[in-house]
Amino acid sequence: MTKSDVGHQPTVEIYADGACKGNPGPGGWGAWIHYDGHEKELFGGELGTTNNRMELTAVIRALEALKKSCHAKVFTDSVYVQKGMSEWISGWKARNWRTADKKPVKNDDLWRVLDTLAQQHTVEWVWVKGHAGNVGNERADMLANKGVDQILAQGASS
Repeated sequence: MTKSDVGHQPTVEIYADGACKGNPGPGGWGAWIHYDGHEKELFGGELGTTNNRMELTAVIRALEALKKSCHAKVFTDSVYVQKGMSEWISGWKARNWRTADKKPVKNDDLWRVLDTLAQQHTVEWVWVKGHAGNVGNERADMLANKGVDQILAQGASS
C-alpha cells in the first residue's frame, strides 16, 4: 500500500498505552479507537509481563479490531513502539530479528505480529508525550490501568 492510497482509505485514530505495576509484574494495555464519530475502548492485562510488552499488545489489539484496511494514525507515548515501527524494524528483519549488535530482538514474538498487522493498513506512528493532558493518551492510559486492575482482581479471586 502506498501513501497515495491514504486519500481513498478511511482514517482511524488509535491511542494505545501500556501499564505495569512493577516491571516485570502485572500489567495492562488499553486502546481507544476513534473513527468518524464512533469510538471503541479495548483493554486487558497479563500477570508477569513488562511495560514494553503491554505497549506492543495495546497496538496489536487495536489493529486486530479494525475490520478493513484503513489509514491508521497510531498515537503512543512509547518511544519503543514508535521508533521500533518507524525506524528499527526494517533493520531487525534484514538481520533476521537481531539488533545492530547482533543480539536477539526483545519481544520479537510481538513485533512480528505487529509487523504483519501493520502491513494490512497504512499506518502513521505518532509519538505523544505521556501524562501531558493529551485526551486520547489519557484515555488509553486509564484503560491500561483498568486492565491492570482487572488482572489483579482476577488473581485475587483465584
